[in-house]
Amino acid sequence: MKKYLIAIAIIFGATLNAQQTPAPPQSEQVAIIGATAHVGNGGVIENCTIIFVDGKITAIGADLMATTIGTMIDAKGKHVYPGFIAPAKSLGLVEVDAVRASDDQDEIGEMIPHVRSIIAYNAESKVVESMRPNGVLLGQATPQGGTISGTSSIVQFDAWNWEDAAVKTDDGIHMNWPSFFRRGRWWLGEARGFVPNKDYDEQVGKIKTFFQNSSAYGKATEKVKNLPFAAMQGLFDGSKRLYIHADGEKEMTDAVIMAKNAGVTHVVIVGGYHANKIADFLKSNNVAVLVGRTHSLPQYDDDDYDFTYKLPKLLVDAGLLVGLQNEDAANFQTRNMAFYAGQTVAQGLDKETALKLLTSNTAKILGIDDRYGTLEVGKSATLFISEGDALDMRTNKISKAYIDGRDVSLETHQTELWHRYMGKYEREKAGQ
Repeated sequence: MKKYLIAIAIIFGATLNAQQTPAPPQSEQVAIIGATAHVGNGGVIENCTIIFVDGKITAIGADLMATTIGTMIDAKGKHVYPGFIAPAKSLGLVEVDAVRASDDQDEIGEMIPHVRSIIAYNAESKVVESMRPNGVLLGQATPQGGTISGTSSIVQFDAWNWEDAAVKTDDGIHMNWPSFFRRGRWWLGEARGFVPNKDYDEQVGKIKTFFQNSSAYGKATEKVKNLPFAAMQGLFDGSKRLYIHADGEKEMTDAVIMAKNAGVTHVVIVGGYHANKIADFLKSNNVAVLVGRTHSLPQYDDDDYDFTYKLPKLLVDAGLLVGLQNEDAANFQTRNMAFYAGQTVAQGLDKETALKLLTSNTAKILGIDDRYGTLEVGKSATLFISEGDALDMRTNKISKAYIDGRDVSLETHQTELWHRYMGKYEREKAGQ
């Protein structure tokens, strides 16, 4: 009997702690009236009306007359933004790093492009749920570890399961390029600081061989099924992107040259710490950069103290297609992406250009700009209403968020705690 009671308690507790119920499909027209609309492509529309039906924007413009049907939202004095996009993160693949059963972001093996992150995506993740109140509504569920980690997919953050969440499955393959320098293992007698990686050429050689074999596999008329080689074919026909996680000048240069020589169509650098030093090379090869978060310390002693703050602006000024990512920080910190973009404003980018780092630029890099990233007629009604500037943590107060036109919940474990302790505070203030 005791065992049954424990089981019931566990199930009941899991039910209480589950994510908010996903919103139903949009059933009636919604019109947002009088807002300042930040389109996401650099444009701003004052006194804007946005109308969407069946999950898609049907009209947007200044002083539009909306028919008095469905839901009318008075947004005078408020701001509307496209949903922010979080690329290159293991959101939904790991809940608590220290709890092994909740960690499904890495598989055994070095060259495993056939491992699909989407089938491991946890739509009930509390970490994923916490993204929405800050406007992060879409993300790229990205595998980690190994040399070729696997295949990512793009998801929306309000779903029953991974099938509902999927926006674009198997969008790209992620590769961790070896470092030419590594930190010395002082406990083995090596020098402290950065030392040359003596295995670099061998590691790069293995990658080149794998790409060559994958290309040859695709051209063969008769072949035995090879899952890793088969998964690579999208890189050569342009249906998938190759995301190269690298930071150094030599590493990025070697990786891009290898990928282009192998016939890879779309190449994206993730990290790109020193991408500003080879900006012309990246631009000439049509390589986009998902640059690391601005709220981090410089990696090298001779870097400017504010180098990470201003790196996105340096890359934008160099003419590169740039988006922001948060790979080197814990998943929960991804909710602060808006404030990383806000930091770039302090370094000289205008606010609408900074906004593009989270919206239209990232949508283009991920290949979903036909549906997401901007507020335009025909595109998905994935957007949110903020009381003020969404890039400023003092005024990023979201009152409504929609994903594909669905009115999603902004309640999370954090908001529940806020209501709980605000109630306690109010009672104490009233002397109760």
